[in-house]
Amino acid sequence: MVRLNLDAAWIGMLLGALAGAGQGLFFHREDWLGGYASWRRRMTRLGHISFFGLAFVNLAFALTAGALGLEDGLGASSRLLVAGAAGMPLVCYLSAWRKPFRQLFFLPVLCVLLGVALFLRRVLAS
Repeated sequence: MVRLNLDAAWIGMLLGALAGAGQGLFFHREDWLGGYASWRRRMTRLGHISFFGLAFVNLAFALTAGALGLEDGLGASSRLLVAGAAGMPLVCYLSAWRKPFRQLFFLPVLCVLLGVALFLRRVLAS
């Protein structure tokens, strides 16, 4: 399971770099996506940075599990963290496109919260 999180971490970093490069083509335009403080532009920035932030969470999970020799009993935690890493940028970009998608933010947040809590419980029990 740890390999899944390592893969997710590096894929997230690649997607973060690609998203940043794409958005970077237009950042100099004052009116791009409604201006710097607009909802759409804030959501695309959040989507871009969430690729990196949650990639680092998955990387920390994989490295910690490996360092502590916790290979067993991490399936749910592993999958929840990967789901959160995939879901957060998706919800951000969907929310930038159509504001009502913001109602879905609880899904990736809940995935990450539960993933971290389950992992912490396993670490503290060892």
